[in-house]
Amino acid sequence: MNHLSVTIVTLGCAKNSVDSDIMQDILRSKEFHIVEDLKDAQVIVVNTCGFIDSAKEESINTILDIAEYKTTGKLQYLIVTGCLAQRYKDELMKEIPEIDGIVGTGDFDNIHKIISECHQGSRPVYVGHPAISYDQFTNFHENRKAGPSAYVKIAEGCNNFCTFCIIPKLRGAYRSRTIESITREVQALAKNGTKEINLVAQDSSCYGIDIYGEPKITGLLYALQEVEGIEWIRLLYAYPGNFNDDLIHAVASLSKVCKYVELPLQHSEDRILKLMRRPGLQTNIRELIAKIRTQIPNVAIRTSLIVGFPGETIEDFELLKQFVQEIKFDRLGVFTYSLEEDTAAANLTNHIEQDVKERRAHEIMEIQRGITETRNSNFVGKILPILIEKLHEDGTTYIGRTPFDAPEIDGEVFVTGKEIEIGKIIPVTITHVIDYDLAGEVSNVKPS
Repeated sequence: MNHLSVTIVTLGCAKNSVDSDIMQDILRSKEFHIVEDLKDAQVIVVNTCGFIDSAKEESINTILDIAEYKTTGKLQYLIVTGCLAQRYKDELMKEIPEIDGIVGTGDFDNIHKIISECHQGSRPVYVGHPAISYDQFTNFHENRKAGPSAYVKIAEGCNNFCTFCIIPKLRGAYRSRTIESITREVQALAKNGTKEINLVAQDSSCYGIDIYGEPKITGLLYALQEVEGIEWIRLLYAYPGNFNDDLIHAVASLSKVCKYVELPLQHSEDRILKLMRRPGLQTNIRELIAKIRTQIPNVAIRTSLIVGFPGETIEDFELLKQFVQEIKFDRLGVFTYSLEEDTAAANLTNHIEQDVKERRAHEIMEIQRGITETRNSNFVGKILPILIEKLHEDGTTYIGRTPFDAPEIDGEVFVTGKEIEIGKIIPVTITHVIDYDLAGEVSNVKPS
């Protein structure tokens, strides 16, 4: 049974991809055969997202599509894990009989046992309270391999309880890994050729508070700065309330830390922020952004916003547009509010029609498009360090990123030239802008 072929399909956020990598490592250690092609897999594990309506819909459609491989491929067992499984285990097992087993967000370390029970003819459901400790995966951390860039999960769970968010109920309380455990994982990645690490958590800025009694994200950055072979360290998902002077100094002064700050603000207006149960006021946010830009020269600031939150008036939205226009974020993402049962926001009044929410999201992104084009135009003619990640499908162009762009959510750079090697950071002269992306040619001159 252990020699069954398995593949894992990952949906949702970067943190999910880390869980998939851990499950793959567990299965490989139990002598399962890992394959990439769905047609060759006897077991397919779907790691789902259940955060908002569009993510839930994508997850369900993916499960149904993959179920077809029971007739068109070699599929014997379809396993569902991730947030959708944690939240809707009973509904999934009842409504989709093709599912053979369910694994919750705190039980994926039992993935091999689930498959074994499926092989014995049962339909197991492992969904308990999500309290799994990531420090236990020492084999994975100390032998981890990835590509040029890797996500490193520094904590799991969340204690913020924003009114629109179900994540604390799906992922449990905030649980940090130790600095030593994270450092060993990063050392293994560096040894195996990874150049960039992206630190992820639901709230990375409060890393360590649960095990050290105070935030230790700055200490973690200093520890990782010393890891040989790693060239870029990127901090993602940093809440503004904990982005203090020490952290600003660390990002500014540590040579390997990307001058890139992600602050998920969600809105600009104090009344809406209060309804969301988000920390901070607009005055504090403006002061923080000004301080970051003053103390970290050439920093790229990214944020995410929610439009159409219950009670958001036309005036609130117009003020949000003005805020985006004034602040001029380097990178920005917009979500339309999604009503989630079992959240406080679901009980609010004055919910907004979907077409209005979508129109507002479009208006914000049109403003941001112009800002990003202007920002990117400033790079034309300059030489930037570019991490080369893959070869374009045309066979001649390579695709990479600047230190000002996070993987998957930000722009890319299309690079042409000779002697380009995947996994290397090389100097590139930016020649022109392509929407949110850049294009350039290999340079013989190092970036200044």
